[in-house]
Amino acid sequence: MQGSTWARSALRAVTRSPLLLGLLALALLVEVGTKAAGRRPFPPDTTPAGAYARIALAVAERRPKDIFAYLETEAQWASFTLHQARKDACDKVRASYPVEQREKLLDTWKEEGDSADGPDAFARLAVARGWIARLERDLSGVGRIEIQGDRATIVTARGTRYPFRRRENGIWGLTIFTADLATEAERATRDLEMVERAASDYERAKTLTSP
Repeated sequence: MQGSTWARSALRAVTRSPLLLGLLALALLVEVGTKAAGRRPFPPDTTPAGAYARIALAVAERRPKDIFAYLETEAQWASFTLHQARKDACDKVRASYPVEQREKLLDTWKEEGDSADGPDAFARLAVARGWIARLERDLSGVGRIEIQGDRATIVTARGTRYPFRRRENGIWGLTIFTADLATEAERATRDLEMVERAASDYERAKTLTSP
């Protein structure tokens, strides 16, 4: 039953993204050959190939938030930090900043600040920065897999290399966005500190000018 669900999703994905035809067609062939034995057509996400297949399917079905589960741990934590810092900064700006300064900052930060959580913040940033578009262009069938300890590289049929790291729960996480997410989280943290200082100044000014 689960294999059939994956198969239907795979067929829908192929119609949207021909780049995934080889990968997903292979999964369907495996399903046909293994149905009697009751084995899953997709590798588990505790293998690099399984994590890659689920990322490919999420991209093809326009579900960028679902990629979050297959990022390495550091990238996930950076996304949570980014979301919380932007949310706190936006709340402070709305509560304390003068109107003329408020809108410019909110326009810059509200995408991540108004997101639901870390995964949502990642998805919004990934779309805005063109990361998803890059994956759509580059994803193709698996050519070979190189594994060394807790690190692995998926080499696609096109020769693109996707690095993964095994997380504590055994799931393999993509690492290509980690540095950018860490940079964004650090920037958001610094911006929050600036906003908190400015908000305190604005609050004191309001107190002094109040009758």
